[in-house]
Amino acid sequence: MTRTSATQAADKTTIRPFQVNVPEEEFTGLRRRINSTRWPDRETVTDESQGVPLATMQELARYWATDYDWRKCEARLNALPQFITEVDGLDIYFLYVRSKH
Repeated sequence: MTRTSATQAADKTTIRPFQVNVPEEEFTGLRRRINSTRWPDRETVTDESQGVPLATMQELARYWATDYDWRKCEARLNALPQFITEVDGLDIYFLYVRSKH
């Protein structure tokens, strides 16, 4: 049986369960890109008027590349009810978690 385009469109807008499943090679590539970041010169002021200080961003990048547990984050997300649907041609990802209050 062939599905019509109207049926296919309805299928896309149906709310569907979603799970995060990132292939290891994606994390490897992410770490490589983080480690190869070309950093700008240090800011010329001592306050944060030019944005986040370079040293802070470098420390955060180092943490993401070496210490952050991406799989633990993935597991925490997958412990929550996640869904996906299409709205105006865009995939919309969302969690459905009721407040304890």
